[in-house]
Amino acid sequence: MSKAPDFTKTMQEMMAKFPVDTSSFQDAFKSQTALGEKMAKVALAAAERSTEITAQWTKDAIARMGELASSKDEPAEYAKAVSDFATAAAEMAAEHMAAFAEVAKKVQMDTVDLMLTAGKDLAAETQKAAETATRETQAAVKKATAAATAATTAKV
Repeated sequence: MSKAPDFTKTMQEMMAKFPVDTSSFQDAFKSQTALGEKMAKVALAAAERSTEITAQWTKDAIARMGELASSKDEPAEYAKAVSDFATAAAEMAAEHMAAFAEVAKKVQMDTVDLMLTAGKDLAAETQKAAETATRETQAAVKKATAAATAATTAKV
């Protein structure tokens, strides 16, 4: 039975011929994780605030239910209690929905701010990488030109 050839050494030699600067990948990973961390903080803060609003809304509703559940002397007082509860519930809903809207607005503003900042950082990193690549290319062209000139001069 034949054994499959091991291409490990061949691959290592081939990859050594094509060096890759991984610092740009590392920088991109770091900036991406930093953005992810900031976005997570925004989301968690919004979730915490939404939970607080929900808890307060529940407490307010339960407090109003106590007034609704108390016994009354006259049947008309029950109708008034239900009417008062419905009015209070509508006011609470408007209040708390406005609070949720503020949370959503803040999340939206924070997210846009983070994305704009990330875009500016990405543009700056791209420009830096392009400038570095240009310098390296120019150096390689000069080196190749010098080598070609030397080879031509040596033949003459």
